[in-house]
Amino acid sequence: MKERLQKIISAAGVASRRHAEKLITAGRVSLNNVVVTELGIKADAQKDIIRIDGTTISVEKTMFYIALNKPAGYITTLDDPQKRPTVVDLLRDVPERVYPVGRLDYDSSGLLLLTNDGDFAQKMQHPRFQTPKVYRVKIQGRLNKEELKQLSKGVKLPDGIFKPENMQIEKFNDKSCWIRLTLREGKNRIIRRGFENAGHRVARLVREAIGSLTLESLKEGTWRHLTNKEINQLLHCHVIEHR
Repeated sequence: MKERLQKIISAAGVASRRHAEKLITAGRVSLNNVVVTELGIKADAQKDIIRIDGTTISVEKTMFYIALNKPAGYITTLDDPQKRPTVVDLLRDVPERVYPVGRLDYDSSGLLLLTNDGDFAQKMQHPRFQTPKVYRVKIQGRLNKEELKQLSKGVKLPDGIFKPENMQIEKFNDKSCWIRLTLREGKNRIIRRGFENAGHRVARLVREAIGSLTLESLKEGTWRHLTNKEINQLLHCHVIEHR
């Protein structure tokens, strides 16, 4: 059966579908020894020879779905020109190449998903769906009621609106404040930028949950495989479609 190249590459666990499209347009993919640069080309994964940078891909791979408690000081890319540690450095026992689903910036910690299932990654990140994520945020200074109200209404940023849900002040002192909130946005460093816009620098940021999945007893720097039930819950139980 013929399918689009980017879907086959994604199913092979080489990259997400979006990244597979970039590989194609960059001329890094060949089909039966002919370089392909146009999206929309179809192939049969069982009959055709598909290569990325000269390496033949295969769709017959064991799929991995991993929950990692990411420590601060690791980046969520597969390699880094600055040679900083990456999250895959914490997954040396995983026999297949996996990649992060979404991002969690260098200074942040907490729950991060990784997989070699491109379709799963695509569904989890698709803009049609809003995956709720729960964070605990420590900010400098104390958040007053008016600031809490304004943040809950939404803060305008250059690339969109920062609008946290279910904001609760957990504890505070004269110098700092811990806040729990839910966010459905995936923009880069949006929590940090949102609070900085309100005059409060983020000192710590911990992601505690993605949909129904939580850190539970997962220690920082360790990982575990997701259960089939957890995978299905992530894909179906909490997804809210844009209207």
